[in-house]
Amino acid sequence: MPHPTFVITVNPEIRESPAERSGASQLSTIAGVFPSLPQDDAWDAGASREIARSGPGRPSTGFPGAAPGEQTPPSDDDGEPDDADEEIQVVPVRRQLSLAIAGFAGLLGLGLALGAQTSAPDNRLPYAIVLFGVQLLYLLAWIMALHPPAAGATAGISAVVALVSDYLAATHTPASLLPLFLVALVGYAAALIGQLFRAGDRGRLKETWRSTLLIVFGVVGYAIPLLLTRQPVGTQTVIVSSAGAGVALLVARVTDAIFPKPRIALQVPRGATGVVLGAMLGTLASAWLGSVLVLPFTPANGAVIGLVAAVIATLVDLAVNFGDAGRRLAGDAPTFWVARHMQGPLGAFALSAPAAYALAHWYLS
Repeated sequence: MPHPTFVITVNPEIRESPAERSGASQLSTIAGVFPSLPQDDAWDAGASREIARSGPGRPSTGFPGAAPGEQTPPSDDDGEPDDADEEIQVVPVRRQLSLAIAGFAGLLGLGLALGAQTSAPDNRLPYAIVLFGVQLLYLLAWIMALHPPAAGATAGISAVVALVSDYLAATHTPASLLPLFLVALVGYAAALIGQLFRAGDRGRLKETWRSTLLIVFGVVGYAIPLLLTRQPVGTQTVIVSSAGAGVALLVARVTDAIFPKPRIALQVPRGATGVVLGAMLGTLASAWLGSVLVLPFTPANGAVIGLVAAVIATLVDLAVNFGDAGRRLAGDAPTFWVARHMQGPLGAFALSAPAAYALAHWYLS
């Protein structure tokens, strides 16, 4: 019986040696790990990209080096812009308004100085009437600007305080500051009591007691020039002090209308040049008045009184501008424009009057 014969046909295209099979296995393994390596087989660029996309270790986001499922850190450009990057609004300097405020400050200082000069021992009533009118203007401007609780009651009490303080300044003997101070304290306490009746006013009392203090004591401050006319060297002190404060405010505002640079703040329409120049020329004007007045006034004494008055007036006027800018940025409704722009000069003369009284008694005497 013949033995069966088996014929094995080997395809030469797939014939390979064990070494070749080992090398092909290694290449396929490497290609699975590094699919971007060039291959001599049927691997092409498209197959490599497909393997890379389907790889288990590929990050789920486009952030380099992110782990699977990890979110890409937010960019600085995403979301809403930061508040610090918002554009700051620049408040322009209104030339005509600055000139108008300068004229008002100059007239107010001139009126206080001439009223003190024309006041006589038996004829102080006209000066008292002028001062009472200025006190009413002060009340109008500061109450409309600061909006204290129970504004009507505060204004009424302050008007009574102004009237009583003028009467005591003109008639009380001896002429002393103590009665005016007591009237101011009583009026301030009465204003605070009047703000306690309504619940809404009581809630604001802790925040507005300083505003009420400025309103009441500022009103009494305008009675001090009348009191000084009854004391030695008091009239000359009022003249020198009013001249220094008036010239400082006048020059500062006129300079703002011409050259409001460098700006003190972008939200405040004031320039540093006017502030410095006003204080210097106010001191110079008071020094000149000290040279033409009788003893104990000298150019040096006049310069000291003028410097103190000019610095106080300038700083108060500037502080009023900053307060108005703060209320505007906080979104508060603007007050009547006349009252808002008279507030600075009126407050400046009211707060420079106590300094003039102190200099007359502790520096000149």
